[in-house]
Amino acid sequence: MRTEERITLAMAELLRKQGYAATGVNQLARAAGAPTGSIYHHFKGGKRDVAAAALRSTGAAYIQLLPLLLDPYENLAEGIEAAFSAAAEDMRGTGWANMCPVGTVTGEVADTEPRLREVAGEVMAGWVEEGTRYLAGRGLPEPDARSVMFALLTALEGAFILARGLRSVEPFLAAGRSVAAYVAALADRPGAGASGHGEAVIR
Repeated sequence: MRTEERITLAMAELLRKQGYAATGVNQLARAAGAPTGSIYHHFKGGKRDVAAAALRSTGAAYIQLLPLLLDPYENLAEGIEAAFSAAAEDMRGTGWANMCPVGTVTGEVADTEPRLREVAGEVMAGWVEEGTRYLAGRGLPEPDARSVMFALLTALEGAFILARGLRSVEPFLAAGRSVAAYVAALADRPGAGASGHGEAVIR
């Protein structure tokens, strides 16, 4: 793995666990196994530029989980509920530290680091766009697919925060049931299969 990639990956892990403000350049260098000077060699803007790269890389990786988690399920609502359950077990297994770095940084620095807020916003917009395409491909009309994607992301990011604070998987399980129920209700509407993909795909 190239030095630049190691630095970006280390920053993503640090952002996920402790946020932006608590992450220093020296700590980042140790985590990446790289000299401090190499950070500024590869990222002229220092810590801020590394964080921007980390947000973009993790954002691109995270949206790829959507088809990986949902494709095995013919019933989309069941797949969504199972995906939230998997996220719950993953977070519990990491000692409640497995938070989304994009959400963590956005909540922390949206008013103090406008460039990072813009990057996080770009990542989130990409999630909505790609997720909408995927869900539309599963049979949801595009407006419904976009609405479901917003509901899914909002529920997931909220579950990360509540689960970490409460040390409980209950927020994930409740959120998963709620989003799944929303999708099932959309599938039960008259004409739900009108997108051309067939109602059975949604259900």
